[in-house]
Amino acid sequence: MKYAYILPFIALFLFVGCSRSPQILPLSVPEPNLIKSNFSDLPNWEKEDYFAVVSLFIENCKSGKTKKIYGELCTKAPLASDAKLFLMDEFTPYRISTQSSEKNGLLTGYYEPQLRGSLTKEEPYLYPIYEAPADMLTIDLAEQYPELKGYRLRGRVVGSKVVSYYQREDVQKADAQNIPLLDSKIICYVDSKVDLFFLEIQGSGRVLLDSGETIFVGYSDQNGYKYSAIGKYLVDAGEISSEKISLQSIKEWLRLNPNRVDEVLNFNKSMVFFKQKKNPATGALGLILTPSRSVAVDPKYIPLGSMLYLQAKTNKTILNRVVMAQDTGGAIKGRARADLFLGYGAEAEAEAGDLKAPLGLWIFLPKSSKEESK
Repeated sequence: MKYAYILPFIALFLFVGCSRSPQILPLSVPEPNLIKSNFSDLPNWEKEDYFAVVSLFIENCKSGKTKKIYGELCTKAPLASDAKLFLMDEFTPYRISTQSSEKNGLLTGYYEPQLRGSLTKEEPYLYPIYEAPADMLTIDLAEQYPELKGYRLRGRVVGSKVVSYYQREDVQKADAQNIPLLDSKIICYVDSKVDLFFLEIQGSGRVLLDSGETIFVGYSDQNGYKYSAIGKYLVDAGEISSEKISLQSIKEWLRLNPNRVDEVLNFNKSMVFFKQKKNPATGALGLILTPSRSVAVDPKYIPLGSMLYLQAKTNKTILNRVVMAQDTGGAIKGRARADLFLGYGAEAEAEAGDLKAPLGLWIFLPKSSKEESK
């Protein structure tokens, strides 16, 4: 989906487990606060489609990151004759606790948008979808600062110095004046800068070209600036109330205020670069996302490739289900935080725009790894 960012000034978090947390985790699993649970603690576990869950787990095992977490369970799963028994015999659920400043976790939703575009720049197709720039440097800090493993800076060379890469407003102004700024290939041009902005937020999507062809694009890289939510900007400015903020209300406000679109969009200095893909929406794990079963998480706390159970209640429905951590996102930060992929099309967009609910989250870890540590 979705993109990761880095800042030159980073606060290092210390993860302190409570007395009920496991002391030994698989090597690929970060150490968030985990509280050992039972399957009876999972709301509506008895109503889950166990066969579908095991099938999804097998598909997830195509990723090396999943295999690193679950090891031989990836081999056992296709041989399981009883899906429910396999899940309950081989896994232990652990509740992922929230940070002390949070009362609840948070569940939101995202979708795969469709834009209108052209391979040539001509009215109304004026807004480029860029590939990752060739002149953008990625600086890995871990070699000199091991405590910053996983953090990377983006920059460019000016004279003998490395400086921050261009922010959104720099690129937007250059594009408006037809001034080449990025050393970057253009995949295509689309007819709406607002739709392009939300494509960046979603991380992947489809473009219906004026030729009738559909191309798929997905996240490639990001310019290094922290994601800043334009919804919060509009709320703080008194333009939309916090009770009414949603994808739909933001889009409607932008439609009614065309002279302020650049102001609002450029509040988010972060900018995403894309690559053309052969398949529909795929996440950071490299697998095609499954509607209502794939989530984006914060990999600092929840490892990509892990199997999770979520509990959330919205005004319209109750969500209790097994999901797979297959994606990440610039706005997805924190322990008990997830973004649920809801599919493609207008219905998925409407559902994703409305989804914001308190979240309970569990991670399934191999039972053997826990029992052996006792």
